[in-house]
This record gives sequence, structure tokens and C-alpha cells, in this order.
Amino acid sequence: MTMPNKHTIGHFIDGELISGGERAQDVYNPATGAVERRVALADKTTVEAAIASAHRAFPAWRNTPPLKRARVMSKLKQLLEQHAEHICQLITNEHGKVLSDAMGELQRGIENVEYASYAPELLKGEHSRNVGPAIDSWSEFQPLGVAAGITPFNFPAMVPLWMWPLAVACGNTFVLKPSERDPSSTLFIAQLAFEAGLPPGVLNVVNGDKEAVDTLLSDPRVQAVSFVGSTPVAEYVYATGSAHGKRVQALGGAKNHAVVMPDADIGNAVNALMGAAFGSCGERCMAVPLMVAVGDATAEAVIAGLKAQIATMKVGPGTAAGVDMGPLVTRQHFDKVSGYVAQGVSEGALLLVDGRGVAVEPGCEDGYYLGPCLFDHVKPGMKIYQEEIFGPVLGVVRVQTLQQAMDLIDAHEYGNGTCIFTRDGEAARYFSDHIQVGMVGINVPLPVPVAYHSFGGWKRSLFGDLGAYGPDGVRFYTRRKTITQRWPASGVQEKAVFNFPSNQ
Repeated sequence: MTMPNKHTIGHFIDGELISGGERAQDVYNPATGAVERRVALADKTTVEAAIASAHRAFPAWRNTPPLKRARVMSKLKQLLEQHAEHICQLITNEHGKVLSDAMGELQRGIENVEYASYAPELLKGEHSRNVGPAIDSWSEFQPLGVAAGITPFNFPAMVPLWMWPLAVACGNTFVLKPSERDPSSTLFIAQLAFEAGLPPGVLNVVNGDKEAVDTLLSDPRVQAVSFVGSTPVAEYVYATGSAHGKRVQALGGAKNHAVVMPDADIGNAVNALMGAAFGSCGERCMAVPLMVAVGDATAEAVIAGLKAQIATMKVGPGTAAGVDMGPLVTRQHFDKVSGYVAQGVSEGALLLVDGRGVAVEPGCEDGYYLGPCLFDHVKPGMKIYQEEIFGPVLGVVRVQTLQQAMDLIDAHEYGNGTCIFTRDGEAARYFSDHIQVGMVGINVPLPVPVAYHSFGGWKRSLFGDLGAYGPDGVRFYTRRKTITQRWPASGVQEKAVFNFPSNQ
């Protein structure tokens, strides 16, 4: 196993680490603000080389038996578990999240690799005998060709593992463009896949920016594109890829509401909200940035619990023992999230806990640390209510009824995830049945589906017809071919039939 050059990270094309592109940018350690390495930004020629490699590899890989493809996934699962500690160190070094959170991310990714190892079962197809006189019909699920993935900074291991393992297990080849902010873990995992037995060209990784993205979206050899990121970019990827005749799934932003009912177990709700709001520094599309309290007494009780819990939190480098929350990913993102806090104050929300200027250990003064922030009396129309902040900022919204809470959620442009805390089964069932959101938790704050279900929001949180991974992933990375077969009896001359065929 080799590692990218310490100073400049390149690309993984046709089974080899290569350089490519004249441009590069710095990769920072968010805990210290120091430049750790640089990453090459692929130009169009480099991306086209990756696509060409995947295109060459497709015919042989398509015809590789699903069981052999599945065995590669099984071997990859073993290698990921064997190298888990190193992968998590890479994630924390470039993203900032605490090591335990990085380990949780990696484990969810490994579960998707495990699901991909069920390829022979997932691709069995459908068969019907005697759909007509001596006529049989069946459907096969065939691979598309070259697929591409464009993934975000917040889950540099997990989100790529949502995409390419299932795509290649279904017989496709793949070009992955990870975030240029934290590329090392993604590149390392690609090398593990090669070690596990993927032939050269089946998986290629190009680091880059918009030039790389636009090349993937416009190249006719790319048949399908998967994307996870912000809604404006998701909409662009969907529109551009679709205009070029590609199948596209583009997962966008979120503004997830957690409803707390008066009968909820307040202590458990507070504990759940702490992790959902401030875990990974709030840089999750399934984070909970809004708590909707039904009744003022509920709001006061939850706020008291949150303030007490926040006071015990430790903020610092993700590699340090006992740290609950690390830094934000970049200085630019730190400034953006801090700006939202100031905006919330200016718009009239009550800032109960101000995480700006949080104290950190010596040597980390230049890191991108923002402590937990808690607002009360947040209202629709405020920017901190409407827009995705992607930081450790939790706003409390007060309503008087469950229906008022649901009306707020349904009116929001995003519909990614939501949850309700209650002991009332009738209320929970009504909420889950009627709420206009794609993923719902009942006393579960982060209802991220397991690998054998599928992930996807509603409204402006998902562009496309199929969600990520699970059964939707299999359908996205394959196309159905239906075959109808009949063998006429020998020596029998049949007459022409001009009516439309039926079983009448």
C-alpha cells in the first residue's frame, strides 16, 4: 500500500497514482489552521483520461460474474476494517471531526460495502413462465456503463461508499470526484479497493473543482451521475447532467426540524438533540438545527437541559481525548457560520449560548473553532430559520400544537429529515404518515436509513427519482431489459397475426 505524496495529492487512474492538472490548492488541518499538504486539481484532460480508463474497463467488468464482483466487495470490507484507525486519522486530520465520529462514519460506509457484496442476490432479475402459449418472459438488470460520483467534504469516506461499491458490484465502472478539502481518506480507500481485487480502471478518483465536475457532466461516455452537496449545486448538477442525457440523482441541502411534544421524555430528548445538533460540528445534512417545542413549558424544559449539557461540552482538536466537538472544516466556512450567528441576533432571535470565541488548548488558536450556539424565539422568515447553516447552531421555535409544528415543516423548501419526540403512539403515527419529509424518526434524532434501505429526502432536498444506496441504488445503477421468448414447434407453418398480442 502506497500513500500520496506528502506535499501534493494527485489522482488514482487506471490503477495508478498520477499527477494531473497545472493547478493545486492547499489542504488544511482545521484543528490548527496549518497547511498539511496540497491537492492537485484535475484539468479536463486528466478527467477525460479517467473516463477513458473506466470506459475501457467496462466490457470485461460487465461480463465478470456477479459472485466474483461480490467477493471483491467482501475483501474490501475486511481491508477497511483492518485499516480503520488509519482511515479515521486521515478523516479527522483534514475534516476536523472527532475520531469516534469518523469511526461511526466509516462503519456506516462499510455497511454499504457489505450490502454491495450481496450482488448475486440483488441482480437475480425476474422470471415468468408461460405468459402466453409456450412463451416465457423475464427481466434482467444490466449495468449502465461508466458512472460518476461527486461527493462532499462532510463525509469523505461514507458518502463515496454510498455510491461506487454498489455501482461496481452491479457491473459498472466508476469515476469519483471527492471534495478537494479532505481528499486523503477517499484516495486511500480507492487503493484498498485495488488491493481487494478491482481491476485497473474499474474505479478511478480525480481530485478537482468545477472544471472536473463539468467534464463529468458533459462527457457522453458517462451514463449516470450521483451527487451529494448543497441544493444550488445539486440543482445545477441535475439540470446539466440531464441536459446531456444522463441519469442523475442529486441530493441537496436540508433544514431538519425536531418536534418535541409535551409528553416527551425531556431528558432523553435533550441528550438526542445534543448529538444531532452539535455532532460533527453540525456539518451533516441530517443534523438537527431546529427544535420545535410544542408549548412554552416544553420549550423552557428543553432549553434548561440543553444549556446544562452545553456547559459540559469540550471543544478542541478531534484527536484529543475527551473532546466532544472539533473545528469547522475551513476558515471560510467558520466565517460563514459565525456570520449566521450575528445575523440571528440582528433579526431578533435570542442568543442564549454564544459559541464565538470559545477557548481551546494552546497550539490550536488558529483552528476553526466555534462552540455550540443556542437561539430561542427563532421564527420563519429569519435567515437562521430558512437557510442551511451547516454548523453548530441550534434554534428553538415555539408553537402551541402539533399541527402548527407540522405546518412549519411542510412549508419549508427542504424535506430531507425530521423527527418527533413523544410517548403518544397516535401522535407519532399521524406525524410520520402525513409529514412531507423523506426520512422520519420517532424518538430517533438522525433517521439515516441502514444500508439495505435507501436514503433520500423530498422537495428541494433531492433532484431525481431514486435515492442513494439500498434498493434505489441498485435500480439507479442498472437498467431493466425485458426479454420475451418463444420456440415454435418444428415443422409447423404459422399464419401471420395482425391483431395486437394478448392472452384473450
